[in-house]
Amino acid sequence: MKKLLSLLLLATTPAYANIKQEFVTSAQISIDSPYVITNAAPSSYSISGNNITTSTGTGDNVVTNGIGGLNLGSFDNNGLPNAIHTNKTVTTAGSAFSLSESYQAGDGTQTAITPSSGIATLPVLGGQTTVISGGTAGNLALTSVSSGIHTCTAGGSGTSCIGSTTVRITID
Repeated sequence: MKKLLSLLLLATTPAYANIKQEFVTSAQISIDSPYVITNAAPSSYSISGNNITTSTGTGDNVVTNGIGGLNLGSFDNNGLPNAIHTNKTVTTAGSAFSLSESYQAGDGTQTAITPSSGIATLPVLGGQTTVISGGTAGNLALTSVSSGIHTCTAGGSGTSCIGSTTVRITID
């Protein structure tokens, strides 16, 4: 039996395999650019009350129980809707009444935005404005060596760096 086993071992052929090795190194440095987000405030009108009769218009064009507001079909020179006046009278004279009326003119159409130092100069608006300053390189640096070791030196605000190495071994 031993002779047969050693004969079989001598009769086998060696196995060959393809081995592929791949190294991919990448590095990325980024600096954020400045930007501004601004939202214009809207125009608004509201009225409420008790023991009040409202109307709009004048002369032959009076609308009883009508309320004014914003005329979305007519705009002023700044792009804002014109207001429609509400006439108000106490319904039952001598009785208690309440009235609350408010009008807020929104932000008009802006005509010019002038770039300055990388950030646009914007008008002051009644809505929310968010200003993000750009990043500064400072001492920002990234080194990658063939061994796959990366060294990143932080820069100023608004900067980032990414270094990566991928090793892939394939055996066929």
